[in-house]
Amino acid sequence: MSSTTDRPGGSEDPFAVAEALQSVVRDTAALDRERPAPPPEDRPTEAIPAGERPGSEDDRRDTVIVDDAMLGRRETVRVPTQRRPAPGRGAPLPVAALFATVWAALLTYLPVAAVIGLARTLEGAGGLVAAAHAGLAGWLLGHGVPIGTSIGPLALAPLLLTVLIVWRLNRAGLHVTRAIGARRSGSFAKALLVAVAVGTAYTLIGVLAAQLTDGRGTQISTARAASHFLALGLAGALLGALRGTGAVSTLARRLPPALRHGIRTGLVAAFLVVGAGAVVGGLAVALGGAQAAEIIANYRTGVAGQAGITLISVGYAVNATIWVAAYLLGPGFAIGTDSAVRLTEVTLGPPPMVPLIAGLPEGPLGAAGTVLLALPVIAGAVAGWTLTQRLRFGRDNAWRATRRTGAGKVTAAAEPPWPLVIMSGLLAGPVAGLVLAGLAWASGGALGSGRLSRIGPDPIQTGIVAAIVVAVAVTLGAAATRAFRRR
Repeated sequence: MSSTTDRPGGSEDPFAVAEALQSVVRDTAALDRERPAPPPEDRPTEAIPAGERPGSEDDRRDTVIVDDAMLGRRETVRVPTQRRPAPGRGAPLPVAALFATVWAALLTYLPVAAVIGLARTLEGAGGLVAAAHAGLAGWLLGHGVPIGTSIGPLALAPLLLTVLIVWRLNRAGLHVTRAIGARRSGSFAKALLVAVAVGTAYTLIGVLAAQLTDGRGTQISTARAASHFLALGLAGALLGALRGTGAVSTLARRLPPALRHGIRTGLVAAFLVVGAGAVVGGLAVALGGAQAAEIIANYRTGVAGQAGITLISVGYAVNATIWVAAYLLGPGFAIGTDSAVRLTEVTLGPPPMVPLIAGLPEGPLGAAGTVLLALPVIAGAVAGWTLTQRLRFGRDNAWRATRRTGAGKVTAAAEPPWPLVIMSGLLAGPVAGLVLAGLAWASGGALGSGRLSRIGPDPIQTGIVAAIVVAVAVTLGAAATRAFRRR
């Protein structure tokens, strides 16, 4: 057996002594316990005084007890940790709102001005000032502000630009929420305050843009511009502020479960119907590609002009998608007064010469129309399936069709109650109807005061039919998923 010193280096440190004792334990060889001990010898013994015991001073070891008291007397050093910054007040709300709103306006105006400016400059139709003026008019039109011209009001907003505007305002609301320190606060009041600040700043920008655009050839109503900019500013910024503060979850928890799931499912169904319209419309334009190319070539404006016409058509692609969705639902849409485009009726006058008209049907559809009518029903049934799956497995596991715990274990999912499934499905219908009615209203408008003064679907008819179709389809799809569960 090896030996060690009792105090390494003459140290009085009990931790060093403890380490030395550990080394003794490590160097100790195991004893063979199976060997029998020798019998004790029967001989007289006598006590040896402590001072006369054999061994040197080095063999003597003092025992040190390392207990909590000994550890408490040892000097300690606090390990430095990263300090969190002290919570500050954040940026002033007016400054943050003004900066974010101006930046959002620039990011949506500059692409419009660049496209129109490129086309006008290359064709020799004006300089940069005229291009900036025309781009400002197009930007106002993207907000739904009617523009008065010599042929009448232009009030057909390119919804692709409108979607871009709402998205940038949404980001502005989110950035302002972070700047003022209200992120994840769960406060609806702070989200509303951010929306009001951004909406007010955006209204001022709209008034300034209307004043700069109003003049010869383009008449802009400042009041209409202010109201449209205020509505879009409030709506877009409120969406971002609600996301930033987390107030959406707070509001959702306060709603009854049937209403909460009905709203979510109605939104899903509405956008699935719009998605079906996008697929059918895109396929129709692709099949009529030769006609679309001929329309573009007939303008004879050169490459830049043809590119501008193509980009304008792309800007109205969202409008056409909503029109096709109304066509699939049954009410259809109009391109001019005394015109109708439905599955069972196609009455058209001379349409505007834009590439999108290449996808218009030439007449009523027979058996194929029945198949197209089934697309909104299928979209509603899919939304109903997602409703039951979400009730059954939760929002995060709806597509996985398994419920997992925090440890990753798969657990059996409880079946949702029938009243919740049925009520949620029925409530999804009115929600989808309101959404599609609003989209139908926003997608329509006028191109002058003549025959093209009425373009787009009827919002009331579209909303009513969509509410009925979605309510029935979602309820049937959710009930079927609930009844016929895969075992």
